[in-house]
Amino acid sequence: MKRTIIDASKLELEEKVVSIKRVTKVVKGGRNFRFTALVVVGDGNGIVGAGLGKASEIPEAIRKGKEDAMKKLISVKLDDNRSIPHDIIGKFTGASVLLKRAPEGTGIIAGGPARSVCELAGLKNIRTKSLGSNNKQNVVLATIEGLRQLKSPEEVARLRGKSVEEILA
Repeated sequence: MKRTIIDASKLELEEKVVSIKRVTKVVKGGRNFRFTALVVVGDGNGIVGAGLGKASEIPEAIRKGKEDAMKKLISVKLDDNRSIPHDIIGKFTGASVLLKRAPEGTGIIAGGPARSVCELAGLKNIRTKSLGSNNKQNVVLATIEGLRQLKSPEEVARLRGKSVEEILA
């Protein structure tokens, strides 16, 4: 797996908090409360990432989640009508997300966690269906995994030793 490093400092990234959970640890003196924030960041033009932040206060957890997401940015292949080049299923642990390309004017048809990823990735026309687990963290990571696996027609043509016209026909 070849990974390209994306420099987040040069990008104008938008962030979206997908979920905030309160986590309790029972200790001798009572209960300790901490917060976990799942944050998705993207530039709306083909770059997206997700991260998890944990802290004793919500704003700090969100900040840490954003920093984590910036370390895990991926590049998404978009076609001419701001959809994906082909259908794919992204899997992460118990969650699977079916990503289907859509014609111009369809919009983003997706549930909450998958919608956040699609919007911040810059997709305008896509249909998704969450299969299996509905755990928000796993659905977000399954969606990102599906987007990471996408190949452009040029890449497929090069891998198969054919021309782009033969692939698209």
